[in-house]
Amino acid sequence: MPDGTKRADIRPGLPVSIVLKKDQRTGALTEGVVKDILTKSPYHSRGIKVRLTDGQIGRVRLIRSPG
Repeated sequence: MPDGTKRADIRPGLPVSIVLKKDQRTGALTEGVVKDILTKSPYHSRGIKVRLTDGQIGRVRLIRSPG
């Protein structure tokens, strides 16, 4: 299962679990659907930064299977 460090694995409409900036210490995950991909580079060791459809921004930790 992709871990969210490669930009090519992520696309709008994909259900993901992200870590918000405020939750980086605890590692608490927030679930949502990708609206925009904010990281420009093809790879990021801590996860690709995305904006969810509800406006929250964080780094992808887990790509969930649709449905």
